[in-house]
Amino acid sequence: MNAEFEVKVLGKGTVKSPLHLSNHKGDGVFDYVNDDDRVLYNASLENFKRCKETGEEPISFEKAGPREFLFFEPAKTKVAIVTCGGLCPGLNNVIRSLVNQLFYRYGVKRIVGIKYGYEGFISDYNHDVIDLTPQMVENIHLSGGTILGSSRGNQDVSKIVDTLEMLNINILFTIGGDGTLRGAHAIYEEITKRNLKISVAGVPKTIDNDINLIDKSFGFETASAIANEIIMNAHNEAEGAYNGIALIKLMGRDSGFIAANAALSIQEVNFVLVPEMEFDLYGPHGFLKVLRKRLEERHHAMIVVAEGAGQYFFENNDQRPDASGNVKHKDIGVYLKEKITEEFEAKGMNFSIKYIDPSYIIRSAAANAIDSKFCSVLAQNAVHAAMAGKTDFVVGHWNNCFTLLPIPKAVEKRKKIDLESELWWNVLETTGQPVSMKD
Repeated sequence: MNAEFEVKVLGKGTVKSPLHLSNHKGDGVFDYVNDDDRVLYNASLENFKRCKETGEEPISFEKAGPREFLFFEPAKTKVAIVTCGGLCPGLNNVIRSLVNQLFYRYGVKRIVGIKYGYEGFISDYNHDVIDLTPQMVENIHLSGGTILGSSRGNQDVSKIVDTLEMLNINILFTIGGDGTLRGAHAIYEEITKRNLKISVAGVPKTIDNDINLIDKSFGFETASAIANEIIMNAHNEAEGAYNGIALIKLMGRDSGFIAANAALSIQEVNFVLVPEMEFDLYGPHGFLKVLRKRLEERHHAMIVVAEGAGQYFFENNDQRPDASGNVKHKDIGVYLKEKITEEFEAKGMNFSIKYIDPSYIIRSAAANAIDSKFCSVLAQNAVHAAMAGKTDFVVGHWNNCFTLLPIPKAVEKRKKIDLESELWWNVLETTGQPVSMKD
């Protein structure tokens, strides 16, 4: 087994699971998952043949699921849940599923919610710690946002662990993106330094779907679905005017997955601009030239741009990070609207342009049915792993299986669209935009 992908465990499990599952195939009862059960990173025949020839063990992830023996005794276990970073559809679904799984399936009765992200652990902020019960979370999945509140920014890890000790927490569930997971790993390191037996479990939250080695994160399906409806209405707006242009900016700081998938779902988008691709504005092959050609032929155009696209157009971009450690991006949507307007007015063109930025509406929406289901199973598998004593892990999804991944591997780099991938080729086929808009 590749040591980089080995999930850490607090100790040997000696407590029999209360789930009463099976270890025998064919008896009609779901089987416990063993630590040796793995999910291949590359399931292609080509990789299989290569590993067979070289004798190399293929990269694989630990499979998520219920273990027969637990590290924590449910009746004596206390759990904390925290949500961090920006809002995302499904946060309340994850909280609700964690609470219900812990309470009803494992019999863990002491569950607390930490208010307003990691700063809720710091006494200076004076935020409440609230008790979470099934009755309290019964209907929260019907609303967007998070009942626990959230915040961005680093906090003193030593003080966070002090609070975990003071509250007698055995398991901490952190729900958040790249910055949250990095914080969770730092908390794990401080816990290890103090020789404490506290599990740190990460539930990955990124609406941009950009966490490494995880093929889908919750909120992404909802975001793509809402974006679909917005694009449809914007297309009607563009088509209703002579040389009408609709320009929509969608989420995607470093990765354009929402823009790409939303465009594929409606097939009315003519240009998709994402952070992974570079394009020129001017010149014979530049974006403005291609856009003008589109208007001359069809008299309307639909453009979708991800928020992180085209940042190289901005002079003196100081690259200062925000509270979460992400570089602050300039507004590419407003910039493109201005440049399109300048260019076409200078050419004496008759046109109409509408700019739409629905990002915060999408982020705060309630999860749709697909995301709701995904959140539930993601949370259930996070509980299975944490109760078995797994720590410093994030629960993920790969090759149609739920997986466990060491946090350092998940935050090693951002997942991005491969411009040679089938996904991007499908976008080019659907939009009809050139493979390159560079001179």
